[in-house]
Amino acid sequence: MRLTRRSFLIGSGAAAATLACTGVALAQRPQAFKGATAIRVEAQPISRLSTTDPDRSRFGALMFRSGAVLRSDVSAFGGFSGLWRSGNGQEIIALADNAQILKARIETADGRLSGFSSPVLSPLILGNGVSMRRSRYYDTESFALSGNAVFIGTERNHAVIRFERNAAGSIIRGVPIPVPQVLRDLPSNGGLEAVAVAPQRSALGGALVGIAEGGSGFILTGSRQGIFQVALSGGYDVTDMAFLPEGDAVILERRFSLFGGFACRLRRVEAAVIRAGARIDGDVLYESEPSHQVDNMEGLAVHREGGDTVLSLISDDNFSSLQKTVLLEFTLIA
Repeated sequence: MRLTRRSFLIGSGAAAATLACTGVALAQRPQAFKGATAIRVEAQPISRLSTTDPDRSRFGALMFRSGAVLRSDVSAFGGFSGLWRSGNGQEIIALADNAQILKARIETADGRLSGFSSPVLSPLILGNGVSMRRSRYYDTESFALSGNAVFIGTERNHAVIRFERNAAGSIIRGVPIPVPQVLRDLPSNGGLEAVAVAPQRSALGGALVGIAEGGSGFILTGSRQGIFQVALSGGYDVTDMAFLPEGDAVILERRFSLFGGFACRLRRVEAAVIRAGARIDGDVLYESEPSHQVDNMEGLAVHREGGDTVLSLISDDNFSSLQKTVLLEFTLIA
């Protein structure tokens, strides 16, 4: 990602004044654990999204359900830029920037997020037995799970790594898949921020789709392979995407300014318009306001609960004590 993302994200004047000498340090991330490690995660519930309008529950086309600020005394906890929740919403997987994943079960109280049970941090291991953190694919940015296949997008050395998910739920044996040369030639810090697998019955027919920083999009598998462009506006850039059950895509975007802080936006894009050569746009489902309890929102997941379509967002705290790991969930209003 660009320097403005990694170095300005701590959001202070002192940081701006010392970019030249701190840029490298800020980009460093804690080492992943050598093996699956149980950790403790504390959750501080977020019962209202807006701090100035606590009775408000509807925000654009979304209904706020609940949220939590997540903390751990483990230094390797955080940096989450990819997210998945199981079909019933009870299991969660979050991809961290340092080539590891957090797996846990969601705990609720009165239908609201209350914490995690059995949280475990695990390193991602390539098919040759080498830890991704110690490979050229160390900068992990995007995550998609479909059936028993897991796809992880990496930056700096731009690639998509396909893993298997075994019967025990472990993610194993990562192997790079073929990607177009134009993707491999993206700017060092401008790789795939989002990967997602379209529903099989959608116009994209189960294709793997990725979007890079700057809005370059790629249909990577299936019969409609090619490159498209996401229309960017308002200072936002893409940080993740997920498909709705009926096939439309939801794109998560993030904006940051030194004085305005973080903002996020969700847009819905019809599946039929995602095709090679297209310039795609979409209707805004939600755009945060200064009073909303958001941070650097980078991960997006979609699942169904009963008749509700639930959108979950998680933030990347860049392993900084000045940021937070925020998990939010919304119901999409039909």
